[in-house]
Amino acid sequence: MRHREFGVLVHDRERTTPGYTLFSPLNGKATYIIGLHGDVVHEWHHPLVTGTYGYLLENGNLLWSGRLKEGPQHMGGRGGLIREYDWNGKVLWEHTHVGQHHDLRRLPNGNTLFLGWELVPPDFAKRIPGGLAGTSHPDGCMYGDTILEITPDGKTVWEWQACCDMEIEKYPLVSNQLRDEFAHANAIFPLPNGDIYISFRRLNMIGLIDRQTKKMKWEHRDDSFGMQHDCVLLPNGNVTLFANGINTTTNPFSRVIEIDPATHKTVWEYRAKPSYTFFSPHISGAQRLPTGNTLICEGQWGRLFEVTPEGEIVWEYVSPFMGPDRVGDPSNEVFRAYRYAVDSPQIRNRVKSVYA
Repeated sequence: MRHREFGVLVHDRERTTPGYTLFSPLNGKATYIIGLHGDVVHEWHHPLVTGTYGYLLENGNLLWSGRLKEGPQHMGGRGGLIREYDWNGKVLWEHTHVGQHHDLRRLPNGNTLFLGWELVPPDFAKRIPGGLAGTSHPDGCMYGDTILEITPDGKTVWEWQACCDMEIEKYPLVSNQLRDEFAHANAIFPLPNGDIYISFRRLNMIGLIDRQTKKMKWEHRDDSFGMQHDCVLLPNGNVTLFANGINTTTNPFSRVIEIDPATHKTVWEYRAKPSYTFFSPHISGAQRLPTGNTLICEGQWGRLFEVTPEGEIVWEYVSPFMGPDRVGDPSNEVFRAYRYAVDSPQIRNRVKSVYA
């Protein structure tokens, strides 16, 4: 991790995956696309600070969330305003949900799927094991995760509720976590059949929700994840995640892990050498690229870098875009980043740069 250098620090032209990289600084009001030399080739500007991130739809539009003042306070990942912009920044669609947080996905049917928060009824909250006793939310309650699917006109057509659809007694919160929230979902990844992979930070667990029954049809809990983020199903059937690594008994360090769901075995991982030089205690993510390389977002430090399957860094960039964090200190944090090929549907001929 580097704290004093910004921009592109490494660029191996022969082995870097060509394309453009999109990210939304977590404490800023803009989304940027950069070339491989770090040049900004396109940008969008927003009325609110970014909630978590945005990404490009196949038509090149940007789907993004912004952080409303309303909604549950003292909660990481808060959004609330979901917007779709065209390439030129025109707002084509928006939806407000004061409990929206962390993740949002546009579905093939045109509906939008997103994570939300709701109040957990007190009798349900008492049944949830684990966590630190006496640490309810400052509002005197516990919040729980929901997933909502809405139509373009804002109608909810499907909903999942963690406190009702999970057997909550089976899912204790990690022992050092506050009891203000169950269970801090931070990623959803919908599958073509409607099932949804989900990441629960405060359970050290990723799972697969059956859309029809709303029950977990597969799950993998591992305390060595250390409050993971960003579970993604790969074309080969494996799942990647960013293991933040904050509740380890040794020097903390992060990893990117690829798991075979059939065996629950780790088939690939990236960690730094020495391991403690790659560490983001929160946010962060990873994207497997068509070349087999992996784009990693080490979120706390605003560091985006690409590694080969052997773990060699072939491209590295540190965001220079600063904004005030929760206590007003300057921060260049990035929640997630995505690389798009020059000839991808998202980019097509919209960007002109010799540096892709």
